[in-house]
Amino acid sequence: MDWFPNEDCILHFTEAVFPRIRDAVPDVSLTVVGRNPSPRVQRLAAIPGVRVTGTVKDVRPYVAAAAVCVVPLRAGGGTRLKIFEMLAMGKAVVSTTVGAEGLPLTPGTHFVQADDPAEFATAVVALLRDPLRRQALGRAGRRLVEERYSWSQVVREFEARCEEVVSHAR
Repeated sequence: MDWFPNEDCILHFTEAVFPRIRDAVPDVSLTVVGRNPSPRVQRLAAIPGVRVTGTVKDVRPYVAAAAVCVVPLRAGGGTRLKIFEMLAMGKAVVSTTVGAEGLPLTPGTHFVQADDPAEFATAVVALLRDPLRRQALGRAGRRLVEERYSWSQVVREFEARCEEVVSHAR
């Protein structure tokens, strides 16, 4: 949480999006999980309903406890593996376009895409109020990860590429 894009997105989220969510769902909470939170991120824990964990041994219990996972990235690159981790755990995800950039995800099927703060808040609130929709998104996301990115699928594709290289070398 000391990498600028992560710090920027959570600071922006807690300022522009989270208050809108709390207005609609007053008892909602936000847990910010990530290693090395900067002092600015650590100060977010003073906001009612916000918890900042810092480095955790295992992220899975935090993801499992979440009703909705958010990826409010506004800038930056990277592998976006956190979304796959959330989807693999069957979680509903709301992400910006940048947060899901480069991933073969279909908005509305695997996650909810929202870029504007009001739109993002509305998407989160709608999912908090609709457990069936959360479950449907979670199932679709998990199915995608299992079918295309499970270890067995990755191994099959890797073996196929190795066989291609060997056959071309002959």
